[in-house]
Amino acid sequence: MGFGVSGSTAIIFLGVLIATGTFYTATSHAAENLVEARDADAELALERQNTAISLTNATYDTGTLTVNVTNTGAETLAVDETTLLVDNNFTAPDTTSVDGSQATNLWHPGGTLSIDVAEPSAPTRVKLVTGNGVAATGVVS
Repeated sequence: MGFGVSGSTAIIFLGVLIATGTFYTATSHAAENLVEARDADAELALERQNTAISLTNATYDTGTLTVNVTNTGAETLAVDETTLLVDNNFTAPDTTSVDGSQATNLWHPGGTLSIDVAEPSAPTRVKLVTGNGVAATGVVS
């Protein structure tokens, strides 16, 4: 065999080696992403399982809706990740407080979140949804 056959064999071998290295790198990165995504999903499911809220009351009095919700779960929640729906419409709160303090964003287990919203007319239903999707629904009195 001449140099041409040996050279082309070496080039083919080198090409297979480079292709295998590239394939391994791509496959390894994809597998890492998959494992990280599964871990994040399991963590979110655990947070959801440890989250529970209870709508204490929702009252309407002369243009102001006040909603009080108690964190009955084991997970600390963020006030700014909490969403209030009034009669199926997203409503931005005017003021929020946790156990009387407006300076905190953390809603610890056992704490009560109070939300005040200016409403021109008396609503009938409210729904509060936490950042991880757990919700409580109630009727306005």
